[in-house]
Amino acid sequence: MSTNAELPSLETVFAPVHSQTAFEETLERLGTAIKLGLLQPGSRLPAERELCTRLGISRSTLRQALTALSQSGHLHAVRGRGGGTFVAENPPPADPPSPELVASWQDVCDLRLAIELGVATLAAERATAEDLQPLDELVAAMDDLVEDFAGYRHADVRFHMGLAESTGSSRLVTAMTEAQGAMTDLISYIPHPPEVLEHANAQHARLLQVIRERDDEAAMRLMAEHLKGTEHVLAALLP
Repeated sequence: MSTNAELPSLETVFAPVHSQTAFEETLERLGTAIKLGLLQPGSRLPAERELCTRLGISRSTLRQALTALSQSGHLHAVRGRGGGTFVAENPPPADPPSPELVASWQDVCDLRLAIELGVATLAAERATAEDLQPLDELVAAMDDLVEDFAGYRHADVRFHMGLAESTGSSRLVTAMTEAQGAMTDLISYIPHPPEVLEHANAQHARLLQVIRERDDEAAMRLMAEHLKGTEHVLAALLP
């Protein structure tokens, strides 16, 4: 069987995405298509209006994803007559992660999902105003760190650790520490466009809002969307 027969078609790449994770899923679809060669180096993407219609997303969501992929070096825009958005001729080089890390990335994400859904639910039940006030400050700080991934990632870890601490469960704090450590190994291998970080931090802010409202179902749903978004980004940009 030829390799090409096993690849998804462009009809699959441009099928409608789920609204809950539209930005991240669009990023994954396009990034994966570039990695697989379905969108070949130098090729031009369909017009924005056509892409929005085929993917079932808003123009603002599409432009966020295109900007993120441009900032990571996978796409570039050409203005003027004959312009558009093109796949980069030479995608950004990256040292490949170990086969062991690539083989285990989904397991790492699954473990984090299990831990953080529990944390979100219990935080909505137990977190006090005093617990959440430092997390508000971290969200504000991350808004100013989207161009500085090292600083952003440090604050992001502290945010998720703070949520775990707000549950009052020392075992969950320990589990969160281990999950964040494993995720750091994975995240270090992907580019970090500011658009991706801005989108993730907006989810942090919404999560704190529903936790304050004691809405454990909404907290769990938002956390799931947040973490699934990270999985889409990993699938799109992991070398």
